[in-house]
This record gives sequence, C-alpha cells and structure tokens, in this order.
Amino acid sequence: MTRHSISGNIVDLHSSSVFPGTVEVEEGRIVRITRDDCTYDRFIIPGLIDSHIHIESSMLPPSEFSRIATVHGTVAAVSDPHEIANVLGMDGIRYMIDDAKTVPFRFFFGAPSCVPTTPLESSGALIGPAEIEALLEQDDILYLSEMMNVPGVLNNDPDVMLKIEAAQRRGKPVDGHAPGLRGDALAQYINAGITTDHETSSWEEGEEKIRMGMKLFVREGSAARDLESLLPLVKKYPGACMFCSDDRHPDDLVKGHINESVKRAVAFGIPAMMAMRIASFNPALHYGLDVGLLREGDRADFIVVDNLRDFSVLQTWIGGELVAEEGKPLIPRQEPRVINNFGCSRKSVSDFAVPARGERAAVIEVMDGRIDTGSEVLPVTSKDGQVVSDPERDILKIAVVNRYKDAPVALGLVTNMGLRRGAIASSVAHDSHNIVAVGVTDEELCRAVNLIIENKGGVALVSGDEEQILPLPIAGLMASGDYIEVAEQYARLNTLARNLGSSLSAPFMTLSFLSLIVIPKLKLSDRGLFDVETFGYRELFEG
Repeated sequence: MTRHSISGNIVDLHSSSVFPGTVEVEEGRIVRITRDDCTYDRFIIPGLIDSHIHIESSMLPPSEFSRIATVHGTVAAVSDPHEIANVLGMDGIRYMIDDAKTVPFRFFFGAPSCVPTTPLESSGALIGPAEIEALLEQDDILYLSEMMNVPGVLNNDPDVMLKIEAAQRRGKPVDGHAPGLRGDALAQYINAGITTDHETSSWEEGEEKIRMGMKLFVREGSAARDLESLLPLVKKYPGACMFCSDDRHPDDLVKGHINESVKRAVAFGIPAMMAMRIASFNPALHYGLDVGLLREGDRADFIVVDNLRDFSVLQTWIGGELVAEEGKPLIPRQEPRVINNFGCSRKSVSDFAVPARGERAAVIEVMDGRIDTGSEVLPVTSKDGQVVSDPERDILKIAVVNRYKDAPVALGLVTNMGLRRGAIASSVAHDSHNIVAVGVTDEELCRAVNLIIENKGGVALVSGDEEQILPLPIAGLMASGDYIEVAEQYARLNTLARNLGSSLSAPFMTLSFLSLIVIPKLKLSDRGLFDVETFGYRELFEG
C-alpha cells in the first residue's frame, strides 16, 4: 500500500481540539499528523462505531451491510450474531465471521449467550456452556453477547453462570439485556458481571443503571427508538454512554446510521466533541477494539465530514483504504454463500382453525414503534363454532409456525395491526425465527405462510390474487441481493401492508417481534400464548 495524505480540519478527541492539518498514511496506519496554516472546509474525525447491532436485522450479510454502513461513516460494528445462531448454531456464527472477513469493514463479534433465548420455544440450535467456552477461546470473539435470561441470572442458573464465568476468566466483557430491571434485582444482575444494557428507555431507569456501574447503549434502531428520551441522560453522563442501533432494517439503513445519532445529539445541545467521543472513543475503549482513533500509530480508520453540525459524510477510510465517497460505496459487491435451516412442509387452511372454546380470549395489544406489547381480554368473534378475525374491531388471527420441523400451528389473537384485508408473514421472528403471520382470513394466512415456506424464508404479503415476497435465502434472515434492491423491496412491502389498512409505521418490524417471549407483556411462540410477566404459557380463552 502506497503512502498518501489527507488534509482538513483534524478533530483530536484526546485533547478536545480542532486544528488544520494533514494525516499521512502508510501501510494502513497513520504515520504522522502535522499542523498547518491552511483553511479547510471539511473535517477529519474518527470513524463511527455501532456499539451493539445484530447485522442480520439489516437483512443483509456482513459483506453487503458494510457497503451501506460505510456510506454513513460507520467503520466498525460490535455485532451479536444471535439471530443466525438461533437458526444454525455454531455454523451460523462461522458464516458471519467468514463473510465479514471478505471486506475491510471492522466487525467485532460476540458469543451469543442465549441460544435459544429460553427453552420454552423451538429454535434451530442450542449453544450451551461448552460451545460458549469454545467460542470465547477464539480471538475473533471479543465478548459474551447480551444476557437476556434475566431470571437465569437472578436465580443463579448453573448454565447461565457458567457462560458468564467463561467470559470473566478471559477478561472479556459481558453484555446485558435488562428492560425495566430496577433496585435489588438490578444490583444482583450487575454484580453477576454484566456491564452494559441497551433496553433502557427512561431517564430514571437509565440513571439507576449508570450509577450502579453499567454502561448504557443509547439505541436508535428500526424496532426501538430511545435516543430522544435518553439524550438528557447522555448529556449528564457522556462517559457512560454509547450509540447503537440494535436492529436496523434495510429501508432505515439506507437513510442513515450512527451519524444520525451524532447529528441529533448535537442538535439537542450536546457538544460535538462529546457526541463524537460517544460514537467512537467510548465503544473502542469499553471493548478494547482495534479501531483507529485518529492518532499517530493508529489504524487509518477515519471519516471526512462537511461540518460538525450536519455530519454529512464525504469520505470513509478503513485501514487506509477509501471505502466510500460522496454517498457511494467503493467496497465491491460480492455474491454471498447461502446457508439455511428450513424443515417444515406446506400448511393447509385447516391448520389455522381455532375452535371457539369461550366467549372471551386473551389478545396481544400492539403498540406502534415499540417491541413490547399490551395484553387485553376481549370478546371473540366466531362463525360455525370457529373463531374468525374481526377486522371491523381490529382483532385478527396471529399464527406462529415451527419452521424447523412439522408441528401444530400456534394460534392467537392480536389487535392494533390494522389490516382490513389480506395477510402478512415473516421468517424474521425474534428470536427463534419461526414463521409469524397475521391475517384477516384463514385462507390468506395459509397462503402467506406457504409463500415463506416455498422460498425457505422471506417477508411476504398476500391479498386477493396478489402475492409479494422478499426472499431471505440466507438462514431465512438475509437476502442475497444488492442493498438498494433489498431496501426498496422491503419498503414496498411495508407500503403494501399499510395499503391493506395497517396504520403502523413499520408493519413487518412490528410483526417480527410478536413472538419474542422475553419482552413484555403477551406474545405468541410456536408453542402457544406466552405471558412474559408470569413467564409461562396461558390459555387463549378466559372463562
């Protein structure tokens, strides 16, 4: 690699200063930074880091994700391959690592701690303490990923504690996942060795976690958006905060990434120097990442922006290589390898029948822009002894289908999805990634599910004679196409779902979290209706 130089207003986060100068790069590293007397209209700053993300949520493999992320100035991501691990286990984790190595982007993977999330649902794999030990022995596994099994920690579950201890013995951080956890339970969770949380949405909860020693990931993703409510906390405790996206769907990713969090933080009144430290310095320090921070001797990982208000990215450099410029990726597109785990066969309309065994039933209550749900008991609508969807009352059938083997379809009811006709379905169904579907008629539910099965993964919509699908052949989670095409197809499906009557801002995102049985209150897994607050299954009918 030849020696070259880049000039601009250099942002030194270590001395909190900005000065005109030149960065000289050789063999991928910064060999010299010099001051000069020139006037520049651009700024050179450290590259941005997503401190917690599931790359699979972008519906792109790592190699394709890197192409769009670099356009927005992201040079590194701390990634939990939890989604593909639930589908393919160790093979899925190896897939992510291998694909990531084909591009210059800096991926830092963790060992998924909860595969499956709980033993109360069907997933494609099991990663126990022995597998965690093996993963943490690898140099390319930097930490233990989010410990979602809060009850397991609080009850000293042997397998859970063995996983945490395995990370601690190697000096590797343990990430947390503790929505709403407070008081003595929070203290016990932290004392177990858990260092971070990304599920905080309020000032009071966040401040308690920080004061007890936790680092806070301030999340702005597609599924959950906490930045606005937490920015006052960020301003008060900048050294304890990092920016993350957690789940970033393709249509949102093309619009922006961590650069948007930095921009909004500055607009809120957080000093630009502080916002940039939160977006790069803090995660690099917490995880000990091998990412350059714009110092002599560092890797040449930096970005060039127009100003320190808008943070419009002009160039992105990783390891001394120009990887994006003026909104265009320069990383060549690759054809990813396809890997999958899909074992169920086509379903029949009769599989979606629900005999009316009562007049009132438990109903999942959807809330727009949130991954938690409410729980209601409402009168059901039935016909010829069978429960049917009632679009007039916005109470629809929901189904979860085991994708790994043939098994009875789990069925329930959901409100606030808003569909007046048709059905939508997805094999992105956190966290075990079975097939989740909501529809107005049993026939349309069945067609939408079968469309997913025929393609061995995807997000699909049916209505009348219309059938639309974005195939996700890689683990039923990721597409094999160009990021622009994937984003456009996904956005179009959301638009079509809204045309069917849904008032949700992101219908498919909402759908994908209706089977996540570690987030309150009421969810549907492939084994039935699950009450997260009692952490057990419940009957559909009441009385």
